[in-house]
Amino acid sequence: MKKCICLILALCLLCGCALCEGMDRTGKYRLNENGEAVIDDVTFSGLDVPDDNNRVFYEIFVGSFSDSNGDGVGDLRGIINRLDYLNDGDPASGLSLGVEGIWLTPIFASPSYHKYDVADFYAVDPAFGTMEDLKDLIDGCHARGIKLILDLPINHTSTQNRWFKNFLNAHLMQNPGNAYYDFYSWLPQGETAPAGRHFVQANNAKVRYEANFSDSMPEPDFDNEDVRKAMLDVALYYIGLGVDGFRFDAAKYIYFGDNERSADFWAWYMGELKAVKSDLYAVAEVWDGDGVIDQYLPIMNCFNFTMSQMSGLIAETGKGGSAGRFTDYVQTYQQHLDALGGGSVNVMFVSNHDMDRAAGYLTAASGQMKMAANLYLLSPGSPFIYYGEEIGLRGSRGSANTDANRRLAMLWGDGDTVADPEGATYPKNKQTPSTVKELMQNGDSLYSYYKRLLMIRKANPEIARGAYTALNLQDNKVGGFCCEWNGRRVYVLHNSSLAAKTVDLRSFAGDAALQLAAAIGMNGASLDGTLLTLEPQTSAVLR
Repeated sequence: MKKCICLILALCLLCGCALCEGMDRTGKYRLNENGEAVIDDVTFSGLDVPDDNNRVFYEIFVGSFSDSNGDGVGDLRGIINRLDYLNDGDPASGLSLGVEGIWLTPIFASPSYHKYDVADFYAVDPAFGTMEDLKDLIDGCHARGIKLILDLPINHTSTQNRWFKNFLNAHLMQNPGNAYYDFYSWLPQGETAPAGRHFVQANNAKVRYEANFSDSMPEPDFDNEDVRKAMLDVALYYIGLGVDGFRFDAAKYIYFGDNERSADFWAWYMGELKAVKSDLYAVAEVWDGDGVIDQYLPIMNCFNFTMSQMSGLIAETGKGGSAGRFTDYVQTYQQHLDALGGGSVNVMFVSNHDMDRAAGYLTAASGQMKMAANLYLLSPGSPFIYYGEEIGLRGSRGSANTDANRRLAMLWGDGDTVADPEGATYPKNKQTPSTVKELMQNGDSLYSYYKRLLMIRKANPEIARGAYTALNLQDNKVGGFCCEWNGRRVYVLHNSSLAAKTVDLRSFAGDAALQLAAAIGMNGASLDGTLLTLEPQTSAVLR
């Protein structure tokens, strides 16, 4: 029993004590009549949780997160300094957000602020630090139970990459025997470019190279075995350093306009990587509809774009849409994943560094931001939070038409010198009304809400990894599901409407005795016998 209670506390205290009834920052808690640990209205049953990839990830745009050396640019040492904010690994502190994974946007040497055009895959960009900093970050994450994945953009490189310089030199010297002569996709003079693809005339060399994203981002030729080996070696190098996996940028563009060939490449690539690291976490950016994404899901996880952005299902439901439609979609999607095979999970998110921030179209005061968070963080798989989402950080491309406005500096409020990235024009007074420092002192803040939401997810591990069944409820403004894992069941119900809703639990649970394990939202929930009353924009967990 003592071992069980220790595990219970380890799960409980990660959430943050400042907002929890019956608990202070020294780690005190209370026991209910069954001897279970309780924080606020959340009961922890002491379930053993495996070290798997069904965890909440946090995307960090590195240059905008935290600055350790005063130059205005976020860096790896800055992230190390903020690990205690994300997850300090100390159950007694109660001060962490509680994320279990981190995605870093590219850290490799690059001439741009965003680093998606890599000049050297084997060097950390000097603005971000050193390889020793990366090793320290990996160690710091693992000490806290956090998995670290790197953004690996192999579809294109920088024109400053030595591979590309060697490619141009081989063509300048008209030497087809050079190993780099066919390293990049190219066309000879006078040959017509395939429809939809963009080729750039190289200076001083009679060759046109493929560059569909930018003239400064030439694309390697993945029909070349040397290219495949070079890109495989990059990933293996970082696996050797201890990273837990990768986010693969622009995955469908390996062969532009040819998803079948691109998917075949990733099947080979992932097979090689998993032969070395069987528990590798990989998630691909296949920014397209479900039909196209289906071609990649048997190979690896893919972000669920149907759920994301202002037009996505999370935002639509968070703004008062049908919670029943949401849970039905999740069930259909999960069944589809299972049918495709490969073991991929649902990877939900609201926004990322390529999208307008959610706080611009989902407001915290109205409850929309909170309801949206409930929907995707209390769902199976591995959801991703974009840095600053938990404080309501705003930012949109706007009339300036720049993605820098979506990647603004994190507002710490404690003297951190990180600044907005190059090209940002978003007004400072519109970013967010409060800083992290201010929000951490407020138990009713959006930040505190996210901490508690992650606590509820962790306290009920069936949600992340159980077999999902949507509930058939009479009112489609109320959506619900059951997740069964290791012989235990958890029910989650969402009321996305602006009116209270009452649900008879017998309609889906029969004579099973359910207890209200947690309620979170703009209002509360109550259970009277078998009648559950959900106040507006509120979710409940029943065991």
